[in-house]
Amino acid sequence: MPSDAVPDQPPTPRPPLGAPYWRLWTSSGLSNLADGVARVALPLAAVEVTRSPTLIAGLAVTLALPWLLFALPAGALADRLDRRRMMLAANTTRITLLGGLVLATALGVESVWALYAVAFGIGVAETLYDTSAQSIVPQLVDRSQLSRANGRLYAVELTASEFVGPPLAGFLTATGLLLAFTAPAALWALAVGALLLVPGRFRVVRERPTTLRADIAEGLRFLWRHRLLRTLAMMTGVFNFTTSAVFAVFVLFAVGPDSPMGLSGPAFGLLLTSTAVGSLLGSLVAERIEGRIGRGRCLPLTVVSGALLLGVPALTSDPIAVGAGFFAGGLGIVLWNVITVSLRQRIVPDRLLGRVNSGYRLLAWGVGPLGAAAGGLLAHLFGLSAVFATMALTTLALLAGCRFVTEERMATAEREAEGEGNHEGK
Repeated sequence: MPSDAVPDQPPTPRPPLGAPYWRLWTSSGLSNLADGVARVALPLAAVEVTRSPTLIAGLAVTLALPWLLFALPAGALADRLDRRRMMLAANTTRITLLGGLVLATALGVESVWALYAVAFGIGVAETLYDTSAQSIVPQLVDRSQLSRANGRLYAVELTASEFVGPPLAGFLTATGLLLAFTAPAALWALAVGALLLVPGRFRVVRERPTTLRADIAEGLRFLWRHRLLRTLAMMTGVFNFTTSAVFAVFVLFAVGPDSPMGLSGPAFGLLLTSTAVGSLLGSLVAERIEGRIGRGRCLPLTVVSGALLLGVPALTSDPIAVGAGFFAGGLGIVLWNVITVSLRQRIVPDRLLGRVNSGYRLLAWGVGPLGAAAGGLLAHLFGLSAVFATMALTTLALLAGCRFVTEERMATAEREAEGEGNHEGK
């Protein structure tokens, strides 16, 4: 007997991301692995030269300082120059800097100030590389593929820089500083080779010549005047402030026989790894979760998971409960990043994308020292639990912003950007 039922249709296969994207993915993975090794190898090398806590801590500040000083110019340059060539130049610079350290180490020349100079130079190159890498993705894949493309990039970057890089750096440094400096230089060289295989030009066409200062101002105006992007940027800044406040003092809560958690150093490292595990999982499933429940529902969930990450220590010192909160927070952070970065890439004009990305980066890094200072002051006045509770509640307050960042508003912004022809074809 005939039936009017429509037979099940096989799911439409997703279009491939393409060979150029996967070459970028390979290059980014190698580059981030080199970052993870160098970030640990430099302070380990400094310990061989000086036992001053101030000088050792200053090395970490020196690595991060370029994000405060050069984030905005890096964004302007990413919109002026060929983004692939900027990435090549950045990694070539890092190879040269570490090559100098290899030579100095081989000759027996040891200086903490040389480590400072190399750390600062690597940090500057990182601002150029990372800003260009985030801005080049929409030029390699279709806009409908951005969530998957960004998720895969986050996965390889997290795995390389957080899981493989630090322990590899410890092993290499134990073998010898010469090898510890040679390895990241070689990895950056391999990253350059992979990136050279990405065909095409990635310089955005400019209608008229402008000054660097005018370019930076134009990018900041666009970010401030776009209410949706401005709201997301402010929410990101608040969350980076709260996380910086908590993790500036969390070690006092976790490590040592007199601390509430009473963890050893290795156990503390394992606890922090739970955040990275959640982040890695989030990068792999972000596109699926986004498609299943929608972006408008995902973002409030990421806020709640961030509050769990910060607030569980206010309720308990049990390592399993705290680790579960860290895991949930790591997953939520990456889900937030995949959704908001992909949205930004869809609605910001190609000619402004580098500058808007760098404005976000500046906000993310710029509030860190303020958050850390606030965390230290609150802990001194009211205790550690007050820091965790206050920052968790502050994070939950971001749910008010989620009432504005709805699926409808995000879709409308994307349609308007498409209608205005903000993006060039793949």
